[in-house]
Amino acid sequence: MGFDPKKDEQQKAETRQRIIETGFRIFSEKTIDAVNLTEVAEAAGVGMATVYRHFSGKTPLVIAIGAWSWDSFQQDYLQRQSAKRMTGAEDYEFFLDAFIDLYVNHRDILRFNQFFNIYVMREGIPEKDVFAPYKKTLLTMTKRFHQTYELGKKDGTLKTEAGEKRIFLRSLHLMLAVITRYSVGLVYEGDEDPKEEIIFLKDMLLREYVRE
Repeated sequence: MGFDPKKDEQQKAETRQRIIETGFRIFSEKTIDAVNLTEVAEAAGVGMATVYRHFSGKTPLVIAIGAWSWDSFQQDYLQRQSAKRMTGAEDYEFFLDAFIDLYVNHRDILRFNQFFNIYVMREGIPEKDVFAPYKKTLLTMTKRFHQTYELGKKDGTLKTEAGEKRIFLRSLHLMLAVITRYSVGLVYEGDEDPKEEIIFLKDMLLREYVRE
């Protein structure tokens, strides 16, 4: 059989994806600093030469994993949201519920993101090399939230006088900070169910920005 360019490209893409998903699993379990590329290669069932054909080093792999993990979750979120017809208030609640879903079903993403931030600061990686994929993801979220805000403004269910940027960033930062801390064990849980506290925060934001 002759050389098949399409099959070759597909195999390369599948190998690259396997390296990314393997790296994500190991990094989110052990921290990024504790794992080297040799461990990733062995777990993915490829040689180091193959890893370097796709990634020039550990940092490019880490950045690619970060972009892939958030994009995967975001696409699922957008698909679930687009399937519903909501008021602005209901749309905003769905936005907040996405963070609860992150904590319940995707703690590995939150752990990886925390380890990612530590790794980036320790390595002194230039912002332009690190955050381009994240800015793309944030831009998509911002555009989607704009639709929520405009819907809430039109139907009168959101307190839009607080301002779109303020509502979006405050909600994003508060929810993400709390679920991340619980996911990596930075908050003492005691006898309290972490999910109940996260729901409490969600309800506080709803009281703040949703009209009764």
